[in-house]
Amino acid sequence: MKKYTLVLNPVSGRGAGAQAAPTIEATFKQAGFDFTLLRTERPGHAIQLARQAAADGDQVVIAVGGDGTANEVLNGLMQVRQAQGRTSALGVVAVGRGNDFAFGMGTPIGLEAGCQAILADHRSAIDVGKVTGGDYPAGRYFGNGIGIGFDAVVGFVAARNTHLRGFISYLVAALQTIFLYYHAPLVHLDLDGQPMELSSLMISIMNGRRMGGGFMMAPTARSDDGLLDLCIAEQVSKGKILALIPHFMRGDQASQKSIHTCQARKVHVRALQGSLPVHADGETICTQGSELTIELLPAQLEMLCTPVEGSI
Repeated sequence: MKKYTLVLNPVSGRGAGAQAAPTIEATFKQAGFDFTLLRTERPGHAIQLARQAAADGDQVVIAVGGDGTANEVLNGLMQVRQAQGRTSALGVVAVGRGNDFAFGMGTPIGLEAGCQAILADHRSAIDVGKVTGGDYPAGRYFGNGIGIGFDAVVGFVAARNTHLRGFISYLVAALQTIFLYYHAPLVHLDLDGQPMELSSLMISIMNGRRMGGGFMMAPTARSDDGLLDLCIAEQVSKGKILALIPHFMRGDQASQKSIHTCQARKVHVRALQGSLPVHADGETICTQGSELTIELLPAQLEMLCTPVEGSI
């Protein structure tokens, strides 16, 4: 029988994580699963709990919470994979605020749908990204994506808007950020050996498709193609930033002259002027970084997800 460990963040989604626990326990007991439900107590705790579960040989480790919880569980699993050459499968029950990680990895959002995906046990191999630099000189793994510049600050501001939930909190934060952060740093990019230099308002480096609960940074990205999808915005006026927001909501921003899109396996970013605020899956990598390396590691984890239409 498979052993499942659920790592639940009780404060995710403004308490939705804690409220989910009785339903999860009842569902898994009814299904006859051998499982342990663990609650996180502090930032970083989910990394430790997931790492221990994977090291103990549990077949599936499930993050119950939002993007931050999923990112921590992924990091715990990847640490065991790097040390032992194997690790547990990853599941997500997405009950957080943005739930972009689940969206990008093909996992349904919400308590009931998330539990059903775990019970169905359909699996797919996913790529995992790694960012090195900032507050993580030894590197931190990510599943959905990296935000550098404007969208990182939006995430920082949204985290302080505790009275708002979901996409609206990020939309309000984006409007607030326009008036706080609009002078883009001058950056040098190396994209698989190809140089690029520009004043960039924002650099999104995606394995998934969406950030902020509704901004389609890379609408055609796949988490299993071995490639990072980049969306790079040049410095523009405040008015132009406002005009770009609907394009990012629709996912058609590539039609705009100030937006550059491309793919790469490895990206090096260096600030020539100014600094780089950076997040990975919504988790702060640095607030004023100067240099980062982002790479994609193909087919690193088995992910419990919704079957793609037409798959067997």
